[in-house]
Amino acid sequence: MNYHFKPCNIEDCKELIQEYVSMLQSPFDSFLEEHIVSSKFYLIKDNEEAVGYYAIFKNELLTQFFLKASMYSKSQEVLKQVLASHPVSSIFVPTCDEFMLSTVLDQDFKMTKQAYFFQDSQVPVSEDKLFQNGQLRKAEQVDAQQIIDVSQDFFDRLDERIEAGEMFVFMNDHQLLGVGIIEISRLQCGYASVGMFVNEAFRKQGIGRTIIYRLKEWCYQNQITPICGCWYYNTNSKLTLESAGMVSKTRLLNFQVGRD
Repeated sequence: MNYHFKPCNIEDCKELIQEYVSMLQSPFDSFLEEHIVSSKFYLIKDNEEAVGYYAIFKNELLTQFFLKASMYSKSQEVLKQVLASHPVSSIFVPTCDEFMLSTVLDQDFKMTKQAYFFQDSQVPVSEDKLFQNGQLRKAEQVDAQQIIDVSQDFFDRLDERIEAGEMFVFMNDHQLLGVGIIEISRLQCGYASVGMFVNEAFRKQGIGRTIIYRLKEWCYQNQITPICGCWYYNTNSKLTLESAGMVSKTRLLNFQVGRD
C-alpha cells in the first residue's frame, strides 16, 4: 500500500468530515469541537486518492482519525504510522465514534475518562422545580463587566461571544444570578452546545437547572437541537444537567500514547 500524509486546511477535508459526522452514534459537544477546529489537519492519501484524514491539536493531541470503509483493514497500520510521524502524547476519542474507539483500543494505551456528553431526554421538567424569580435574556456589551465579576475568566472571548449572540444573562432586576451560553456547532448541522455559570452567592437554588432549561427552550424555538457536556469528575455539574433533563450515553476518553 502506497499511502502518505498531506498537510491541509480543514476546508480540504469538508466532505470527509461530513462523512465522519454522519456515522457518529451521537453528537459531541463544543469542548471537543473547539479542539478539533483548532487542530492542524492532514489528508491520508493512497497514491492520489484521499482515503481519510486526521487532525492534531498543538502538535501533541490527536483529535480526529477517520478512514473510508475501504481502508478499515489497514486502520491499525495507518494509525501507527500517524503516531510515528508526530510527537503525539494523547488522543481524544468520543465513544460515539466506534471506528476510532476500536482502532485506538487496539493499541493498549492507558486511558482516562475526560468528559460526559449529554443529549436532551425530552422528559419535561416541572415548573415548580425551576427558579421563578429571574428572567433569561441575551447579554449585551454593558453586561460584560458584571459577567466577569461573577464568573472571572470562565468564559473566553467574552466580547466576541456577546457580539455573536452566544451569551445570555439570568437576572433578577439588576442582580446577575447566572450566565448562559449557546455555541452553534460548526461541524454538526443543527446542533448547539449549552452551558451555564451560576453566581456563587445564589447557588443550590435551582438556578443552574433553570438556565439550562431556558437555553434548551431557546434552541428548540430556533430549530436547533441542544447538547452539552461536562468534565467527567465534575459531579455537581453532571447532577445539574441531569436535573434539567439532559442525559448522557457518550463519554470522551483520553488515551495516553506510550512511547517505546
